[in-house]
Amino acid sequence: MGTAPGPEGADSLQKDSKVAVVKVQAIGAAPRQVTMKGLYFQQSSTSEEIAFVFQERENLPVTEDNYVKLQVKACALSQINTKLLAEMKMEKDFFPVGREVAGIVLDVGSKVSFFQPGDEVAGILPLDSEDPGLCEAVRVHEHYLVHKPEKVTWTEAAGTIRDGVRAYTALHYLSHLSPGKSVLIMDGASALGTIAIQLAHHRGAKVISTACSLEDKQCLERFRPSIARVIDVSNGKAQVAESCLEETGGLGVDIVLDAGVRLYNKDDEPTVKLQLLPHKHDIITLLGVGGHWVTTEENLQLDPPDSHCLFLKGATVAFLNDEVWNLSNVQQGKYLSTYLKRCDGEAINWCF
Repeated sequence: MGTAPGPEGADSLQKDSKVAVVKVQAIGAAPRQVTMKGLYFQQSSTSEEIAFVFQERENLPVTEDNYVKLQVKACALSQINTKLLAEMKMEKDFFPVGREVAGIVLDVGSKVSFFQPGDEVAGILPLDSEDPGLCEAVRVHEHYLVHKPEKVTWTEAAGTIRDGVRAYTALHYLSHLSPGKSVLIMDGASALGTIAIQLAHHRGAKVISTACSLEDKQCLERFRPSIARVIDVSNGKAQVAESCLEETGGLGVDIVLDAGVRLYNKDDEPTVKLQLLPHKHDIITLLGVGGHWVTTEENLQLDPPDSHCLFLKGATVAFLNDEVWNLSNVQQGKYLSTYLKRCDGEAINWCF
């Protein structure tokens, strides 16, 4: 396998102010400890009054079957999707906080086959987990964990695993990326975009990306191998479709990974969103024959003319659901191997 591409200099594996990573200082081994504290979100809170509380929890039950007891070393604080929780009928008075974790295996059940005590692992706790990641220790099924590469820090592991799985799902499963394909990755300097660019380059694809600010543009221009074209959309004047068609000689791109799209006319949507996001018609226009559009827009609406245009191109639309790996039992336990590049230039083998 070749060395994976990535940004040079001090840029980390991902750049996203929306994700915070918290290091958890584990209290010394105390097998007789009766309680420990964990962070919870008060589900009944209104959007104006969000409440987070620490609650004492009873010590974890005996580890059995396929479950692993994990000492948490780092936890990423990603957004809590209260809408999805409601749709899944999983409302609670208090919901555990922190699902992306990295830590050391303390104990394993009798049926665990992938891990043993002392292993360094990372994973994403399921939606119905009773244990918050922001806690001293958690109990989790082994299928939600993978081995942490030795040279990846605890915070890097916890902070990148969710977007790593998202990027791999989008490019590997939903769009079948292969060498020589052209890929448009919207908002390339985001956490998802940064990892997706690296994976696309590693597969030998030609990458086009958009930048939402001057800082993002400078970040993307430092990638090596370089991105074929960085489209600056920060001023709201860039023509994304025209730029992509020009870059591909009028053929259109093979794969689009968006960061949301405009659905309506200019008068019906917020000004900020108008400046940064392309219209759904632009995405359809820049797609090539047989192209794949992977969208993060869960409320995407396609009119009959839109569908007819996609039909004529033989193109497909796939939805990138953050939780698909945890919600589908079919996918649990299937680990995907790939490479990411650290900020110091060293390639790291990851398994998702």
